[in-house]
Amino acid sequence: EAVNKILEGEYKDVHAILIIKDDKLVFEEYFKGHQFKYDAEKHHGESVAWDRTMIHEVMSVTKSMTGTCIGIAVDKGIIKSVNDQISDYLPEYDHLMIDGREKITVENLLTMTSGLAWNEWAIPYGNPNNDAIKIYFVEDPIAYILEKPLDGEPGKSFNYAGGNNILLGEIIRNASGLNIDEFSGKYLFEPLGIDPYYWTQLQNGAIEAAGSLKIKPRDMAKIGSVFLNMGIWKGERIISEDWIEKSAISYKGNSWINNKDDFYGLKGYSYSWWTHNFVRSGRKINIYYASGWGGQYIMVIPELNTVAVFTGGNYIGFRPAFEILKEYILPAFRIE
Repeated sequence: EAVNKILEGEYKDVHAILIIKDDKLVFEEYFKGHQFKYDAEKHHGESVAWDRTMIHEVMSVTKSMTGTCIGIAVDKGIIKSVNDQISDYLPEYDHLMIDGREKITVENLLTMTSGLAWNEWAIPYGNPNNDAIKIYFVEDPIAYILEKPLDGEPGKSFNYAGGNNILLGEIIRNASGLNIDEFSGKYLFEPLGIDPYYWTQLQNGAIEAAGSLKIKPRDMAKIGSVFLNMGIWKGERIISEDWIEKSAISYKGNSWINNKDDFYGLKGYSYSWWTHNFVRSGRKINIYYASGWGGQYIMVIPELNTVAVFTGGNYIGFRPAFEILKEYILPAFRIE
């Protein structure tokens, strides 16, 4: 029924749906839709027939992948602790670590609690004054982020800011000697057989580690499966179980009642993943997910041993992924 609604145009610009259940790919469908083009109407470029061989812009799903790379770096001792101050890893910008910014920790960046001012949600991504767009045009993106004043004390309040993730990418570069595109390849993508993958480089060589990643939907599903299986892929540990647990539960203070979209329930933000707790058929279900502009999702549902992946092109207007999950995917499971 959901597929028919997509084909009939009731659900617009859904590009792919994949479902992993009990470590098996049990559902995979691709649809016609528009490639992303920033300067086009609705950000819609050429219309194509999406298929499993095609990479897709995953937008802010990138943030969750950057957070995952930080977790791997901590596991390997490349980054000593998430409690380290970011100044320890950004020595070139020590002169900007003043006015409270010297207190920002790696964990503050991961959880969107850095306190750094950043205007990403107040205006559309189509507006060039959005900081997430401006970052592509500044000479030194790292300085641009770190020159921002603090809106609040680090660690105290949530503010969605892609600049945090770009700083995390730079921290990985300074700690490991590898750009995050190289680091992610060596420690995350290549062990999972993910190829190709693309990150965008900004003007001073820093990687846009907040929203630029391109991978295939099946590769999104692989990453979801790693998290579902507590960090293991085909018997090999990719990331620690401790990091998975911190990704699945909202960070202190980062939760609120959601009553506007998807499911009514407790929504939150963890180590660069979104969290959501809701009730289905009288049973509490916990979900955590990577989310990207336009309808890109990796949804991990531990109670059902399930991963659901969506890609889409709904850059303006309604994104149907959560309605499809609620009305069609979850009812297909036997929930006891």
